Amino acid sequence: MSDLFAERPTDAPLAERLRPRSLAEVIGQEHLLGPGKPLAMAFASGQLHSMILWGPPGVGKTTLARLMADAFAADFIALSAVFSGVKEIREAVARAEMTRAHHGRRTILFVDEVHRFNKAQQDAFLPYVEAGLLTFVGATTENPSFEVNSALLSRASVYVLHPLSSVEMARLFERVCGQILPALSFDDDARARLIGLADGDARRLLNLIEQIGTATATAQVRSVDGAFIERSLAQSLRRFDKGGDAFHDQISALHKAVRGSSPDAALYWFCRMLDGGADPRYLARRIVRMAWEDIGLADPRAARIALDAAETYERLGSPEGELALADAVLYMAMAAKSNAAYLAYNAARSFISGDGSRPVPVHLRNAPTRLMKNLGYGANYRYAHDEADAYAAGENYFPEGMPAVEWYRPVARGLEIRIGEKLAQLRELDRQARDKKD
Repeated sequence: MSDLFAERPTDAPLAERLRPRSLAEVIGQEHLLGPGKPLAMAFASGQLHSMILWGPPGVGKTTLARLMADAFAADFIALSAVFSGVKEIREAVARAEMTRAHHGRRTILFVDEVHRFNKAQQDAFLPYVEAGLLTFVGATTENPSFEVNSALLSRASVYVLHPLSSVEMARLFERVCGQILPALSFDDDARARLIGLADGDARRLLNLIEQIGTATATAQVRSVDGAFIERSLAQSLRRFDKGGDAFHDQISALHKAVRGSSPDAALYWFCRMLDGGADPRYLARRIVRMAWEDIGLADPRAARIALDAAETYERLGSPEGELALADAVLYMAMAAKSNAAYLAYNAARSFISGDGSRPVPVHLRNAPTRLMKNLGYGANYRYAHDEADAYAAGENYFPEGMPAVEWYRPVARGLEIRIGEKLAQLRELDRQARDKKD
């Protein structure tokens, strides 16, 4: 087994030097490590099993994997999917076979960033996990449902790790500062700024504390306030991974806040994404989408406002153009909502995808040539503008034999109140025209 807890080099990053050496030192993840919780019970029982640890950076995935190796007296092999391939997996398998043959010990194969392995790479170690040679522990920041083979998922328990809460981060702050910076004092503002910048990421907090330690030594100060933190640290982005789960979670929250008519929440998520580095052009595209999906014909002005905001951003850029996007978000949050057109579109697409290619009725076909006219194309077509109220009551515009459908059902909100009234009036005229024919 690797000597996991030997003295760590003094020049190693603080986060590595202070990595917990026992389960009792781990801060956070009480839903997994508290009394009677799944991982606590696994450690206590000594029963090793394959698992996937899913969570954002800096929440203890690697630490837990290393602690397992010590708790279960297992050999520990660590691979990073960023740098490893099938060759490294085969070497790990050979080492595991040697360890079992010569020492009778099990092997934990820890794969960091496992979502970066492709299907063939994941398949390479699957037989050895199934045979029990390797106990697989994968760490991922991405949803394993999408990024990990179903065969591997079926053989591993998935544990979700959460960002550390502000209370847990404060505990970590006090512990670390007491150990390595006992001569420094931090006021409440400085403490709050550091914890806020770390954003639930323990590793980031330790790195920030290490930077402050260097900065205070250089400046020869013993008391740290919020202004010193501001001057000493480069701007730190909030937790946000473009294209990853945090990205999709936040855009989902923005969309749902707009749909739920909560302007302040919509503005919060919009600004969170800007603060995290989201491309405003991407946000502009999503805002236009929201206008058509969730507001639709209840307030057609929303789509125009969204498009105008997107064009304004293109003209002004950041940060000035972001105000126009924020205005659009607020307008749509307060606009009348309707997904009637969205539902009608989806229903029509679904019907057509499962239906045959019904021919266009002859009376609706264009007849630009004499042959087409002789074949009856366009015959008996009723020109709506020549009818009363410009409506050909009772006319059929569907293919022959098509079942009756009513996909579009306007809601009783905004402009769709009037649209619904008009649609009901036209349908009544159709009914009367059919009754006359009968």
